[in-house]
Amino acid sequence: MYAVVQTGGKQYRVSVGDVINVEKLNVEAGQKVVLNEVIAISGDGKTVVGKPFVEGAAVECNVVENGKAKKVVIYKYKAKKDYRKKQGHRQPYTQLEITNIVAAN
Repeated sequence: MYAVVQTGGKQYRVSVGDVINVEKLNVEAGQKVVLNEVIAISGDGKTVVGKPFVEGAAVECNVVENGKAKKVVIYKYKAKKDYRKKQGHRQPYTQLEITNIVAAN
């Protein structure tokens, strides 16, 4: 069984036991999170697609950790103009472990 959920403006295909990194959520490590924006659920040979979300469906998760991704270096350069600019960015994320997928009745 798997589900397609939306969080942080992105969509993720998840199954029970998966560990995913999503855009940072305001929760502490060890807490539980319920993702209600389920776009589709598939299992037992049936697929249910929501319009836009499946009513009554949810994905239950545990928060493993909050962290920052690897640094991305942005380097801007213009030839012959003595213009160089170096900038770094580390995107914050929340790591979730999928514990249960609740299908709509």
